[in-house]
Amino acid sequence: MSELLKIIQERQSSRAPFDPNRPVSKENLEKILEAARWTPTAHNMQNFEIVIIDDKVVLEKIGSIKSRISEEFLRENYEQLSFSKEELLKKKTGILGAMFPPDWVNPAKIAEVAQKTAPMPLTQSIRGSPTLLLVIYDSRKRAPASGGDVLGFMSLGCVMENMWLMAQSLGVSLQILSSFATAPVETEIKRLLDVPKYMKIAYTCRLGYPAATTKYLRIRRDIEDFAHHNRFGNKGL
Repeated sequence: MSELLKIIQERQSSRAPFDPNRPVSKENLEKILEAARWTPTAHNMQNFEIVIIDDKVVLEKIGSIKSRISEEFLRENYEQLSFSKEELLKKKTGILGAMFPPDWVNPAKIAEVAQKTAPMPLTQSIRGSPTLLLVIYDSRKRAPASGGDVLGFMSLGCVMENMWLMAQSLGVSLQILSSFATAPVETEIKRLLDVPKYMKIAYTCRLGYPAATTKYLRIRRDIEDFAHHNRFGNKGL
């Protein structure tokens, strides 16, 4: 039990470039996919498909697809930032503004930045990853009486967590890429990979081994900050 908790605590998003010449072994990929296979899903609908991409030619084609930063992302991202370690430690939620370009954290320039920033190729997001796992949502497989298929989306989150924890236990770094699910990018990727039109890209996992070491301040709320005993407002255990 303590080993599992340690894996959970050490799991993190790896934003560093990956070594493109150090592939993820087939054995490790199988273990990560096996973890996905045993994911709890609403009504056991198993509403996902996973495309493994490790062919360099295909990775290059995906990397050439361009994605534009949106004003909505910049504004909502700004609202979640802290601008010092002390502020983040006090808030216990969000991330440090130092992780982003200066223009991204200036509210007066957000609209201008969104308009003037040229579309960027996905290679800047893939950052040398030798393997991508494209997680696809099949909306035809849904739990009954689940408004908006909320339970289905929760299931996709469980898939993510299962794979992430298995990757962490194997020493494989992982980062979630959400830009693949934006409408223009999704259209091109689905065409390139022959993904059926009725399916939706949920997210993409970038797998590999960091080419450089990076450390980020990781902070979580204490149990007494979110746990309510027997009634809301009675904090702690």
